[in-house]
Amino acid sequence: MYAAPPSVTAEIHTEVPEALRIRDRGSDWLYGRPGPTPHSFLEGPSFDRAGNLWLTDIVFGRIFKVSPAGEWTVVAAYDGEPNGLAFHRDGWAAITDAKRGLLRLDPTTGAVTPLVPRARREGFRGVNDCTFAMNGDLFFTDQGQTGLHDPAGRAYRLRAGADQADALVANVPSPNGLVLTPDGHTLYVAATRDNAIWRVPITPDGGVIRVGRFIAMSGGLAGPDGMALDSQGNLVVAHAGMGTVWIFSRLGEPLLRIRSPRGLGTTNVCFGGPDNRDIFITESESGSVLRTRWEHPGQPLFAHA
Repeated sequence: MYAAPPSVTAEIHTEVPEALRIRDRGSDWLYGRPGPTPHSFLEGPSFDRAGNLWLTDIVFGRIFKVSPAGEWTVVAAYDGEPNGLAFHRDGWAAITDAKRGLLRLDPTTGAVTPLVPRARREGFRGVNDCTFAMNGDLFFTDQGQTGLHDPAGRAYRLRAGADQADALVANVPSPNGLVLTPDGHTLYVAATRDNAIWRVPITPDGGVIRVGRFIAMSGGLAGPDGMALDSQGNLVVAHAGMGTVWIFSRLGEPLLRIRSPRGLGTTNVCFGGPDNRDIFITESESGSVLRTRWEHPGQPLFAHA
């Protein structure tokens, strides 16, 4: 067992304005979730080249843009359940939508169009998060309602220029957030209902070998969710249901605990800020984006290459 790492509390960076909080209707996405309907459910934090922060709202099918000055705009609102969002270096963004599959967003017009609605002839269970490799390949997870009772979640790769995705692993209990090392050799997948981070080695020919549990976690009301990597290979993990973001070394040692000053719904993370050393955290229960400093900048992303 490792000793408890040092702990800091994040600050509130911004939050959903009252005018954008929906309080008069429900959402099919909430089926089986206890409690009242939330006014929003933030996910998918990602920065564009102009420094705007983009966020998804799963329950009401909205895509938000938050300017560097803190102004919120609804860029798109449609019949869907958007979760992960990642920018391509050509300016468009991929969106994982549990209801409609893998989508493409034009951030200028707000148009949302199909990218990969199905995996060949098979429908998705409910895609969750996505990230671009440095060569333009898109990796994404298909979670649905999988778990230890049904460990059939998948992680896919959509090669640059291809129109169909290939499953890399198909036995994950609730694959959620994912990050890829810059060399493209290691994919980390958050297996939420296994409360663990899986390590997926990728061979030079694109195959997968020796998949294993990299970090075993405990506690919380959900499990590991969105993730990011810093420039030193340290792994930043949002622990949903614990109000915490953990930072682990490239060897899996706990380095820091970042606590939420609001709710327990710490769902996703990304790096940003002028020197890319700020960690931004979606806290979905309160509709807040939290922020804290880290000693290393985030890993450069394909969108900014």
